[in-house]
Amino acid sequence: MPTHHAHDRFDHVPHDLARVGAHRAPGRSGRGWVAFWWALAVTIVLIGAGVVGILSLNNRLDIAIPGISPSATPAETAAPSAVPTPTATVAPDLSVTVLNGSSSNGVAASAGQTLTDAGWTVGATSNASSQDQPTTIVYYADAALEGAALGLAQSLPGAEILLATDFVDSGADLTVVIGNDYVVP
Repeated sequence: MPTHHAHDRFDHVPHDLARVGAHRAPGRSGRGWVAFWWALAVTIVLIGAGVVGILSLNNRLDIAIPGISPSATPAETAAPSAVPTPTATVAPDLSVTVLNGSSSNGVAASAGQTLTDAGWTVGATSNASSQDQPTTIVYYADAALEGAALGLAQSLPGAEILLATDFVDSGADLTVVIGNDYVVP
């Protein structure tokens, strides 16, 4: 049986013909790479979108667009300025509570009288919950009362001021806790 057949007209078909059925045209070269390049482009777009999304959620994204000035954050727009120091004032319209936090008796009444003589309105005098307060402290709950707290501290030599809400329930604007350092005049 012969293994080689003689060539006939069906063996030499031009390549530019669109064949159908058993006689298909050969595939274009490089056609398999199209799917690879599309997959690569989609992967890059998805990774970029993920990075932008994460950075914007973390507030770390800072995109500078030419021709548009970046919006300044509040920290950048506010120039550091010196905080004005409140001046010590005497405010007779504010109520003052005096508490004895020292181990001596009658100190709250004595300090209350000193404050009344200095122009302050003392509402109440009483004993503090503990008698081992080392220093005299003027408590104020509102930052707007800092000047009045300074004026009250000047009326009691050696007193310190402290912004705290420890004595808000007392109903007084300012509360003085007399410490063991207070010297009765």
